[in-house]
Amino acid sequence: MITVENLSKTFQGDSGPVVALRDVTLDVPTGTITGVVGPTGSGKSTLARLLALQERPDSGVIRVDGYNTSGLDPRRLRAARRRIGVVRHGDLLAQRTAAGNIALPLEQAGVDGPQRREKVGRLLDLIGMTDKAAHYPEALSPGQLARVEVARALVGEPGLLLADDPTAGLDTDGAAGVLTVLDRARAELGATVLLATPDAGVVRRVADDVALLTDGQVTESGHLLSLIQDPTSAVAQALLPEVDAPKALRARHERLAEVVLVGFAAVGALLPEATSRFGTAISVVGGGMTRIGETPVARFLLGLSGAQADSALGWIAERGGKVAAHDAAPRQLVACA
Repeated sequence: MITVENLSKTFQGDSGPVVALRDVTLDVPTGTITGVVGPTGSGKSTLARLLALQERPDSGVIRVDGYNTSGLDPRRLRAARRRIGVVRHGDLLAQRTAAGNIALPLEQAGVDGPQRREKVGRLLDLIGMTDKAAHYPEALSPGQLARVEVARALVGEPGLLLADDPTAGLDTDGAAGVLTVLDRARAELGATVLLATPDAGVVRRVADDVALLTDGQVTESGHLLSLIQDPTSAVAQALLPEVDAPKALRARHERLAEVVLVGFAAVGALLPEATSRFGTAISVVGGGMTRIGETPVARFLLGLSGAQADSALGWIAERGGKVAAHDAAPRQLVACA
């Protein structure tokens, strides 16, 4: 477990002090991918550097497995840094192959040839590039280069992997490949991953936990699937489909309700069963479906007609759906369950 407690960091800018982080508190659970999402300038890169122990905070504490890293002597600090892998962009050596770039940290550490080859081979398999081992950077696509950068960060078997905007500048396929590698690093190597990104879609794809960073402050954090079930959550607003619908379409229904459904069973079965059980006509007026990792999640604006519409909504809520009711001529959102 990595714990950040009341972390603050200020830099001296051209026109005076610039506050990068303000009193940030955050847990990064062991064996998870934690996504830190926020716009440019929100403090994501500063937080990543502090967690990599490359810089010291002005105040606050970073604890790794309960140990306060600010109290480490130089020797123990170097040892702690070796347990942290940092994905570095754009500094693969042009004169080295993909395998050679991955092997470089092992060579510098004096690891013998057979052990180096074994480790590099495992990582090439992890990133799906065994057939590209002998290719030089100029022959690789941007997505492949990014995967090699992740592999090189993993070669020391770090407990914590830091990836600061690892999908920047990549096309859809390239970004998907990098995120798959990060997910495999967590699942197969047991690495704890902290992923900083401005792209909420990246978090939706691979994160277990999430923190929203705005102007150097954490405005919301927690387990992703828990947060998205709260329609008022900033995470839900950022990651789930919008539920807007024309007024004319809304007016066709006696009742309107916003519903969040999580999981295959809920998304596939609750609405049809509620329709049958309560004799209520239920239509999807707005919203849509997405996936959080491999879990389907629906956020619908429902239109309901029938004497038992409220009972149908209550029944959906009792079975795990998150329901918020609207009037057909919309007024303020009121929590139903």
